[in-house]
Amino acid sequence: MMPIFRTGPETPRLLHRAMVTDDAKAVFAFNGNEQVMALTGEPIWESVAQTRERLEAYEEFERRGFGRWGVVYKPEGRLIGFSGFKYVKELGEVDLGYRLLPEYWGRGLATESCRACLRFGFERMGLERVNALVLPENGRSLRVLNKAGFRDTGIINLEDERVHRFVVDRDAWLASL
Repeated sequence: MMPIFRTGPETPRLLHRAMVTDDAKAVFAFNGNEQVMALTGEPIWESVAQTRERLEAYEEFERRGFGRWGVVYKPEGRLIGFSGFKYVKELGEVDLGYRLLPEYWGRGLATESCRACLRFGFERMGLERVNALVLPENGRSLRVLNKAGFRDTGIINLEDERVHRFVVDRDAWLASL
């Protein structure tokens, strides 16, 4: 059985940790943000109360041993988004996803987080391959994933949505270091 990874990687600027119900207001700040959610293909979350319920019901760590970690910006001690892994049943593979508040865009934090998560996933969790799925209109994320070492394998249809599928294999990633 895989260990449970409630704490993820740490970088000079970022800490990755499981989100808890006390994070509901901070999580709603990005999942309830129109600018953020427009780039995800997901509906905007409705309230802090709904966010709290979702956090209480989140069982990926118990079920899979991993999940989406909250991203804490260490200089401010503030939860600014999420980054981490989830299992995508339709692909039968692991996906790396991330989401940050707009005021933290353009600082290299998404790339820093992705690279740290990949290192953690390959070295600590023993993952062999990681996917990332991005809407074609999300140019910022397309650039982040290229910088993080992913290769674009083209557009696929997933859950009635067209997405770019990016992939990175452990061996290719290790060879790029």
